[in-house]
Amino acid sequence: MMASLAICLPSGVSAEELREAKVTQVIQDVKLLPSGAAPQPATVNSDVRQGTAVQTGVQSRSELTFKDKTITRLGEKTIFSVGEGGRTIDLGSGQFLLYVPKKAGGAKIKMGPVTAAITGTTVLGNYDPSGVTTFTVLEGGACISLDSMGQSVYVGPGQQLTYDPLTGRLGDPVDVDLNQTLNSPLIKDFRQLPSADLIQATMQNQRAAVGGYVDNGELAAAVRAAGASSIGTATDEQFMRALNSLFVRTAPTDLCAYVGAAVRARPALAARIAVAAIGVHRIGGGYAKDFKDYKGKEISCDEANCIVQAASAAAPFSATEIVDAVIAAAPFLRDCISAPCGTNAFVQPRIPTTIDPGNFKPPVVSPEQPTQSSGE
Repeated sequence: MMASLAICLPSGVSAEELREAKVTQVIQDVKLLPSGAAPQPATVNSDVRQGTAVQTGVQSRSELTFKDKTITRLGEKTIFSVGEGGRTIDLGSGQFLLYVPKKAGGAKIKMGPVTAAITGTTVLGNYDPSGVTTFTVLEGGACISLDSMGQSVYVGPGQQLTYDPLTGRLGDPVDVDLNQTLNSPLIKDFRQLPSADLIQATMQNQRAAVGGYVDNGELAAAVRAAGASSIGTATDEQFMRALNSLFVRTAPTDLCAYVGAAVRARPALAARIAVAAIGVHRIGGGYAKDFKDYKGKEISCDEANCIVQAASAAAPFSATEIVDAVIAAAPFLRDCISAPCGTNAFVQPRIPTTIDPGNFKPPVVSPEQPTQSSGE
């Protein structure tokens, strides 16, 4: 079974950057397959251009680096080729890693019926001969879509999503232990990724969420101070008042992790939590009391996207509502917040609701064929 994984970057990236890469690491059996020529061993600094494929053997791996600094790493038994106007990986089975720099404009990855849209992200993917496909986001975020079913799911940093052809649908994103993920040969057997610091920050956020909110210590105490006996019994207003008191004293580096944990505790409040995180932290730092007075002191796009992505990853069904609420509260963020991914649901097939009898005609009966009665 072969699956196609197509990586297409936007028009802002030059054609040369899309069509040419260099081999930057070779582990064991890696071959170049020029079109119409005999295979030859790949070496570091070998050029990979349109019409040339890279093939890895058993227990072999390779790394390619494009002119825009995008990095593609290939697991064993993988074929990579530079296609027309883009980059294409064809996998019978195996694993890939893709790192797209923050300023590169993003990428789309297509593997069979599944498409992943990423912007400034490091993602691991695995394709099994059975057709099961997994995507793990190490940092950043990805919008995973099942094109045939109209299903779309946001996968945040430290989360994994699985597509199983037996179920015919994308699974829900789940948190994964990045400490174990970093043992992947596509990470540990290669040079340090440019996004290593961002991956470490994702891991720190995971630990902060476990230490700060999963045990309900800080939040439970804040909820009690707001007049409720527990997180579960707190009214929406009591919960938000408690959360605001925590956000005010939260360091910017921890805010996204706390947003995600708070949304998991009260998913119905996802949009309000995201808006509070964007506003309260700035107010707590001595900024204006109203979003309209932020001119010249706006929250950065990276900070806003981090908050929106953390909330969306914790409540994928509310992704659109979260983005809409944040933009309504802070319109100056409209141009920098990523579009909502969608919801983890199928698009219902269209069923006609009206029938025009004029479109139906009785069947023509041949003169040689007698009509049949209902009793026959």
